[in-house]
Amino acid sequence: MATDIEEFIGASGRDAAIKEVRRQIDAEGVEYMYYQFVSVTGRIMGKGIPAAHWENIANKGFQLVYGSTANLFIDREGNYIGYGPEARELVGVPEPDTFCVLPWDRKTARVFCTLFRGREEEEDGGAFLTSDCRGNLKRLHADFEAETGMHLRAGCEPEMMWLKVDDKGKPTVEGMTKPYCYHIDQFSELQPLIHKVMEYGRAMGLDMIQGDHEDAPGQLELNFMFDRAELTADRLTTYRQICRQVGRELGAFACFMPKPFMGVSANGCHHNISLWQGEENMFLPEGDNPRVPGKVGLHSIGGVLDHLSALTCITSPTVNSYRRFWDAGFWAPIFADWGFQNRTTALRISAPGRFEYRSVDSSVNPYLSFAALLAAMKDGLDRSLDPGEPEERNIYDAIAGGKEVRRIPESLGKALEALEDDEVIKSSMPGEMLRVFMHYKTDEWNRYLATVSDWDIDTYLDVLP
Repeated sequence: MATDIEEFIGASGRDAAIKEVRRQIDAEGVEYMYYQFVSVTGRIMGKGIPAAHWENIANKGFQLVYGSTANLFIDREGNYIGYGPEARELVGVPEPDTFCVLPWDRKTARVFCTLFRGREEEEDGGAFLTSDCRGNLKRLHADFEAETGMHLRAGCEPEMMWLKVDDKGKPTVEGMTKPYCYHIDQFSELQPLIHKVMEYGRAMGLDMIQGDHEDAPGQLELNFMFDRAELTADRLTTYRQICRQVGRELGAFACFMPKPFMGVSANGCHHNISLWQGEENMFLPEGDNPRVPGKVGLHSIGGVLDHLSALTCITSPTVNSYRRFWDAGFWAPIFADWGFQNRTTALRISAPGRFEYRSVDSSVNPYLSFAALLAAMKDGLDRSLDPGEPEERNIYDAIAGGKEVRRIPESLGKALEALEDDEVIKSSMPGEMLRVFMHYKTDEWNRYLATVSDWDIDTYLDVLP
């Protein structure tokens, strides 16, 4: 019986696709290639290999330590996260249809890869590597589509901040513009950066559609067209790579930290999602009320609300993410409710046929978040979960009026506990993925708890007598 890697490499049409990439390499004069994948935290990992070896890598793959799926970081005890030094090596196999020349260095190209266990391993040799978050999303999405006949289309709103750098090129905690939301003058201050991001984005297949200056220093949101979930995740990854490169070229720092400033909005990454059957949007209203989704949409919302606490661990995945929920007054979505164009709830119907999941920030790994949302919506559909009536009021006014609404976790520690208790959301991280994620994030939380901060010093240095 053929292994996963043998079936992947032997797939129909792959030989022709490999030859087409060789044609593009030669035509463009590409000399070097990044064979890349995405780690548990959303970082771009991989190897650089001369383009002359394309056919060999395409047919055999490259090897790298398993721990690279967890950034090859160590925990507080000095142990490698996810996998020890005795672990075997993964095999990364490139996907020819993701080949793209880097517009800022046309001698270099990138290609995304699917990860496998080593061919010679005693257990599951050549099987898909389950700590490959990108590969997991593709497989989970395919399973969801086979079972329901529907697929997830998603768009995202990738907010980030452009910070000044010092005379040594190091980033400072100072935005390049004033925190004036939607002001064209502040938008214009960043126009050289915007032009370059747009240029590179178009060259790498992003259909850039709109953007604005948000209400934090140097904060931009530049949007690209929605698509199938796995394609949108790849494009968000590419967008981040583009922004970091543009910052290097133009003397700015592209910051994706959720909350670098207090007293202004954080960097969100709202997910606008809908389920489609072929070319039919299954979230569209079925009755006369354009503000209420159809049955599929309502049950999907019910599933997301039911699992919101565990989802938050994945979509707000850092200690810093929870600063966003504590800095009140900036539309932070901290309550498990939904409504039409209601920005005070965790979910809002942003337009007929889609809803906006708001409890997500700029540090999100989109491969994990889309997989988790699929699991939550599938559970909502399976159990016909009723999300209740949409909340039209400001949620704070509704609570003051006596409405009982569950609050999402207030810290990464609480979110980790919620995830541990939620079998549905844990199923979106199959095999070793859950273990690697929990090891990484539990260690992150413990490091924070064990750290003496500036606040500690300011508050307690002179505490007695």
